[in-house]
Amino acid sequence: MKAFTLFAAALFATVAAQAKLNVVVTTPDLGAIAREIGGNQVEVFTMAKPTEDPHFVDAKPSFVVKLNKADALIEGGADLEMGWLAPLIEQARNSKLAPGKPGRISGAQGVSLLEVPTTLDRSKGDVHAAGNPHYMADPANAKIVAQNIAKAFGALDPSSASLFQANADRFGQLIDTRLQEWTSLLRPYQGKRVASYHNSWPYFGQRFGLKFDLFLEPKPGIPPSPSHLAQVIATMKGEKIKVIVCQPHLNHRSAEFVATRADAAVIDFASYPGGKGTPEDYIGWMDLLVQSLVKGFAGQSK
Repeated sequence: MKAFTLFAAALFATVAAQAKLNVVVTTPDLGAIAREIGGNQVEVFTMAKPTEDPHFVDAKPSFVVKLNKADALIEGGADLEMGWLAPLIEQARNSKLAPGKPGRISGAQGVSLLEVPTTLDRSKGDVHAAGNPHYMADPANAKIVAQNIAKAFGALDPSSASLFQANADRFGQLIDTRLQEWTSLLRPYQGKRVASYHNSWPYFGQRFGLKFDLFLEPKPGIPPSPSHLAQVIATMKGEKIKVIVCQPHLNHRSAEFVATRADAAVIDFASYPGGKGTPEDYIGWMDLLVQSLVKGFAGQSK
């Protein structure tokens, strides 16, 4: 009887483990939210590293294996992964991840994308036809993504649908609470202009009333020239812009070069949760960004 009980327990544990949704996500922010929503009912594998450029992820052969065994794929969409994801999916030969299938989940669904070009002109740099894909920098968009994921997980695992929805609602409530705090912290600096290396922060700027419209890149994806950096320095000096945001995968030397000459501070901030000393959860990541900016602004001369 004891042996049978042990066998039954082991069998139950095996079945429970198999019941978990096997989820592959493209970026760590999506992975963080997928874990919030799925809890113990999902296994999440993230392809991009927190410090990696999401436009140019190192597409490893092991990713094909992960995709082949996945029940679901969560992608940012808006052409963020355009340069590397499609070949991996093709090689994986997993019908569950085909466009239109329940296992193919786009985080961008329902998000109002900014900077949608009226015409596609590649001479302007790495411009995305669908709009700026860095929408997760707005916490309100993270709520939309959480609901997208909960709905998709519920369709794939109906027995856990209520759990997924409850987790998404709880996450949304946490975001609402923290949004009030973050808005209050940044309110004294509304209207401030901030320099950044890449155009990654328009959604954050719109949400909190900041102007992220001065870039070290002359065009998206184009390395800065000395003459362009000189123009940026002159603008920062003239307008007393004292903060530069630079992600780890970008050229930190250029950011420091500009900061030294413009008497500014560089906020070296990872694009995603879990990168370079940042928390692994979305809310913790966002909180650190807000706190870092407040410290940077507080150092400005009034």
